[in-house]
Amino acid sequence: MTSLPISNALHPTRWLTWWSLVIAAVVAVPVVSVATSLFNAGTGGTWAHLVATLLPEYLMTSLVLCVGVGVGVALLGVGAAWLVTHLDFFGRRHFEWLLVLPLAMPAYVMAYTYTDLLQFAGPVQRGLRDAFGWSRADYWFPDVRSTGGAVAMFICVLYPYVYMLARTAFLERGGGVMEAGRSLGLTPWQSFLRLSVPMARPAIAAGVALSLMETLADYGTVSYFAVQTFTTGIYRAWFSLGDRAAAAQLSMCLLGFVLLVLALERLSRGRARYHGPGLRPQPPRGARLRGWRAALAFAACCVPLLMGFLLPSGVLLHMALTDGDAQFGARFFELARNSLVVSGLTAAIAVTLALLVAYARRLDPGPIARSAHWAAGMGYALPGSVIAVGVLIPVARLDNALALWLRESFGWQVGLLITGSIAALVFACVVRFLTAALQTVDSALHRVTPHMDDAARSLGLTPARTLMRVHVPLLRRGLLTAGLLVFIDVMKELPATLVMRPFNFDTLATQAYRLASDERLAEASTASLAIVVVGLLPMIVLCRQIAKDRG
Repeated sequence: MTSLPISNALHPTRWLTWWSLVIAAVVAVPVVSVATSLFNAGTGGTWAHLVATLLPEYLMTSLVLCVGVGVGVALLGVGAAWLVTHLDFFGRRHFEWLLVLPLAMPAYVMAYTYTDLLQFAGPVQRGLRDAFGWSRADYWFPDVRSTGGAVAMFICVLYPYVYMLARTAFLERGGGVMEAGRSLGLTPWQSFLRLSVPMARPAIAAGVALSLMETLADYGTVSYFAVQTFTTGIYRAWFSLGDRAAAAQLSMCLLGFVLLVLALERLSRGRARYHGPGLRPQPPRGARLRGWRAALAFAACCVPLLMGFLLPSGVLLHMALTDGDAQFGARFFELARNSLVVSGLTAAIAVTLALLVAYARRLDPGPIARSAHWAAGMGYALPGSVIAVGVLIPVARLDNALALWLRESFGWQVGLLITGSIAALVFACVVRFLTAALQTVDSALHRVTPHMDDAARSLGLTPARTLMRVHVPLLRRGLLTAGLLVFIDVMKELPATLVMRPFNFDTLATQAYRLASDERLAEASTASLAIVVVGLLPMIVLCRQIAKDRG
């Protein structure tokens, strides 16, 4: 009697594929929820009022921010990457990893520190008046709390995205490109403009796209600077006007803006493809700079590091030590505990889900696993405010239905069980930052040879046992890195936390925002400094990896 072939649905690897599909469907709930709001009419004509009055301003301001930040991070990131890869000067090896540090500084924290530094009563303007005997009417000083100021803040903290990707691209092709340029009679500057930059264009475009998505997702900076963008409009429509349909429709407009940025990034690549020579990458041998040229290169690397990390960190430290938060005791530790709980839960869940999705994609190259992998990783393209609105709508309906069922079935009078807890907040953060964990786990999993899977199968191990006994030990460092990155991202997250947090549940991020909004900048410095210090942990890991790249 011959045995029947095993059905494809019963294949031992199929359970992982279906689990990854379930994960992707859950991650897609906020997007579907926001998308269905397009067919709902806002109460009281709120949406019509927004379209007639504020929507054009939201569009124009978002466009100005995108253009300004895109140009700024491209110039600063590419310029810094070229200096540390193609030239040799005093301090270059230290600048290679120091230039990444501004990523640890949230943009809204940067906004608070520079406001304190540059406002009329701040030390800079006060020093100018004391030095020259000026009065307020005797001089003009740019207003940091403006659209231009917001652009500057974003450039200072987001240029490392472009810097890291461009630096990697220059290192991979630098030596061969410079030699080819010299053989063609090009100067180093001509080789940079005509060879290095075009070949690194995909990496540069990807870094700019990441920066623009972070810009569009920001709420703390633009709200504090009174810059009208989609995120401030969403928050106002939800809490001030009480119209969740209008908030969801604004969220869909913002999502369309983000998708437009991603589409432009794809179009910028065109049909061009750039491949290496297939040999071991040859790092460029930089020309040794001396004298004023070396000093100029040193100063050019110092400026972004000083403006994006050292100066704001020094201001925060000074304010925290001199004034600081008067509630720095039990209240501060409660805030830190809340931040650690939300960040820790989110990191653990995100890493676990990312491991399942990535492993399913490894075992099953079919369209279902591939689509689930893509859908699970799209959360990072969604701003926190969009995800928060997309989560609150279905969760509120579920809460109301559950409360009605408990009252009718058991006579229990309960409140909001899910919305009133941190469960909804953790879910929103998992959707938002699952991509960061997924990309890190993917990268680590790709470094494990497929022969490991073949050897495990030959020993009779199931896919689940292979994952637990073979891959998890090998991926331990990658899983730790993924969890650390998600942990820090959640610590800095502000829009989703402001919308989703339960009543009387504050974190370090919301405390810093609340105090800064009340113009209590000195008190906000303690929580802000704690966020920056925690953000340095993954930066140290990343910097150590960068320091080893040339080896």
